[in-house]
Parts: sequence; structure tokens; C-alpha cells
Amino acid sequence: MSGLIAAPAQIWLAVEPVDMRRGIDGLSAYVQQALGHTPCAGAAFVFRNKSGNRVKVLCWDGQGVWLCQRRLHEGRFVWPKATERCFSLTQAEWNWLVAGVDWRRLSAQPPAHLQA
Repeated sequence: MSGLIAAPAQIWLAVEPVDMRRGIDGLSAYVQQALGHTPCAGAAFVFRNKSGNRVKVLCWDGQGVWLCQRRLHEGRFVWPKATERCFSLTQAEWNWLVAGVDWRRLSAQPPAHLQA
């Protein structure tokens, strides 16, 4: 994450969509109850809406809580289809996700005819 928010130790995606009307308290409760994590442990928690064009990020920086939102005007954020409630991302995967790029392909091997 760039700007005013320092890069968190871990970035967790909540796999299931959430109601984007939820604020800091509602999302913090969701992190504790549904995801089984502590919202004030220094990790960032990322949530998406049902249509996939908005995300909210909840992050404790040691002094307070940040709640940020991003909306794509075209397309959708690429989200995992996992059986787990929570999915961990690396910093590089996070950077690609917020740019609207398919971050899951970062570790994909190029086709054989393109390999050197």
C-alpha cells in the first residue's frame, strides 16, 4: 500500500462479498467473528462488494484504524474462488489487484514457445 498507510505485515482478502455500507465497527466485528482474526494486529483486511467493482480496506496502523475504498469504473477486481473465508496476498499481488490486473497470473509460466 502506498501513501499515508504503511505497508502492512499481511494482507487478507475476505472471500465472501460484504455489504459496503458497513463501516469500521461493522467490518472489525466481521474480521473477528467471521474470519477469526484480530483487526488490530497490524494486518490489512480487504473486502469486496457483490458486483466486484468496489473494495474496502480496513487497516490498523498502531494509532488508529484506516478504512479506504476503491471503485473501478470499468471491469471488476479479480477475486479468489477459494473454499476458505480468508485468503492471504503478497504485497506484489496486492499492487496488481488494485490496478485491476489478474494477480493470480503472476506466478504462471509463459507458454513453452515463449520461454527462452
